[in-house]
Amino acid sequence: MSTTFDPVRVFRKLAYNNALANHRLLRACAALKPGEFEAQRTGFFPSIKETMNHIITVDWFYVDGMEGGTLGYQAFEVEEPFDDVESLAQAQANVDQRLIALCKALTPERLVSTVRLHRGDRIQEERMDDVLAHLSQHQTHHRGQVHAMLSGTSVAPPQLDEFIVADDAQFRGKEVAELGWSEEMLIR
Repeated sequence: MSTTFDPVRVFRKLAYNNALANHRLLRACAALKPGEFEAQRTGFFPSIKETMNHIITVDWFYVDGMEGGTLGYQAFEVEEPFDDVESLAQAQANVDQRLIALCKALTPERLVSTVRLHRGDRIQEERMDDVLAHLSQHQTHHRGQVHAMLSGTSVAPPQLDEFIVADDAQFRGKEVAELGWSEEMLIR
C-alpha cells in the first residue's frame, strides 16, 4: 500500500465502486420473477426498469463527455433503450469499464481539465473532478431508489452501502473474480 497521497486515487475507487454496485444490483434484477422488473413502484422513475435505464443513459452522457465525445443529448433519444436485464447488464458493464479506464488514466492535471458537455443548444463547461463527483452522486442516488424498490420484490436488495476498503475484501471475493479484477487493483 502506498503512503504517498494520490489525488486521483479516490476517483479510481469511485469508478470501481460504481461498477461493483451496478453488478450487484443488476445481478439481483436478473433474479426477479417475471413482471417484477417492469412493475410500477414508488420512486423518481416508477419502476426498476425505468430507473436502471436512466442510470445507463446518464452514464453514456457523462462518460462520453469526459472522454471528449459529442454524444450529448443523443444519449437520451431512447428513454428506455433496454427491455431486459441481460442486455442492460452487458451495456452497463461496458460503460462501467469505460469509466474505470478513464479514471485509471487520470492525472492531477486532467482532474482540473475542462469537460465540455453537449446540452443541445449550449455547451456546459465543468472541471473533470466536479463532473466525476456529480456522476457518482447521481448514480448512487438512483441505485438507492432501485435498492428500495427491490425490497418490495421476491429478491432481497444486495449490499450496496460498503465502499471498497481493504477489510471488506472477504465479502466481495466472488464478485471481484466475476468482474475480472483483483484486490490489489482495488486498493491501489
